[in-house]
Amino acid sequence: MKKVLSLLLVLILSLGMLAGCSSPGTPEDNQPGDTQPNPPANGDGIVKMGIGHITSIAKSKDLDAGNDVLPLGQVDTVIAAVGFDKDGKVVKVTIDTAQTKVEFDKDLQLTSDPAAELETKVELGDEYGMINASSIKKNWYEQMAELEKWMTGKTVDEIKAMKVKQRDESHPAVPDVPELTSLVTVTVHEYIEAVEEAYENAVNVGAGAVELGLGHEISIGKSAGYSLKDGKETLPAAQVDTVMAAAAFDQDGRVAGVIIDTAQTKIAFSKEGKITTDKNGEFKTKVELGDEYGMINASSIKKNWYEQMAELEKWMTGKTVEEIKAMKVKQRDESHPAVPDVPELTSLVTVTVHEYIQAVAEAYDNAK
Repeated sequence: MKKVLSLLLVLILSLGMLAGCSSPGTPEDNQPGDTQPNPPANGDGIVKMGIGHITSIAKSKDLDAGNDVLPLGQVDTVIAAVGFDKDGKVVKVTIDTAQTKVEFDKDLQLTSDPAAELETKVELGDEYGMINASSIKKNWYEQMAELEKWMTGKTVDEIKAMKVKQRDESHPAVPDVPELTSLVTVTVHEYIEAVEEAYENAVNVGAGAVELGLGHEISIGKSAGYSLKDGKETLPAAQVDTVMAAAAFDQDGRVAGVIIDTAQTKIAFSKEGKITTDKNGEFKTKVELGDEYGMINASSIKKNWYEQMAELEKWMTGKTVEEIKAMKVKQRDESHPAVPDVPELTSLVTVTVHEYIQAVAEAYDNAK
């Protein structure tokens, strides 16, 4: 009888130990910011992150009244947020495009709503409407998800080596690899270039980064139509400001790394409605412009935009999005309604920060 009881006790203890060692939920069970029982160790997960971008105004149009073509300023900014492992392989990648149009009438007056909420191709989703012209009946965001999946686990060199083919004049570089021929029919060279730039600009992130997100805020509020007042002529201009933020988060939802930049793209028109900006020009972001951006001349603390942004990124690191959103701010003047009012930043950041905070919050919401 004692032997039977002993065996029964051993069996119960063994079952208890097995239950305690059962597998936790898979990574797919975890939502952004949730605690993951087994996050990848630093070196096996995201150890570097970068943001890449390609901006074009090539689809902008002159006024051509004879053919009923109205002036259009169109800015296409491809954005890629990418996380890399210790071997330079892609761990996480999100690609999106802000295709922003600023429209004018025949009198060169602005007809687009300068206060409109503007969405990217991913945010538009099915509304983007590419599925109607798609031979594979997949919309843009669906095709991009397949491209991202293909890129994951590869180095940038392997991604750049993708075989492509010309489908037609408008599609010079469509994937020509078996895994993608029935899934991606859009031209991919700009997306690959953005991922390459993200790798070249990659920075180290804190230990324990498990998720990566992309956020953005788009505005055309500084665009203006033609005016002649008191002898002063103002020519029409389309200006698109695209704030972008790539952010890595740890298992507790704290920022492990963040990169913020802004593509401030201006398209100038003559009083005849002709575009005077080089449509094939290279368009740099504020970070890429560096000291050339020239804000230091108007800065009370003698720091340029990229320097102030580096201080803001440093302050955000280690904090949750809720802590970042709770930053105390003050209005410096009408043009600066939300300047940091915290001791760590008052002498380091004098620009308005609400759009940058919103972009990081969106990166958290989109993190994967």
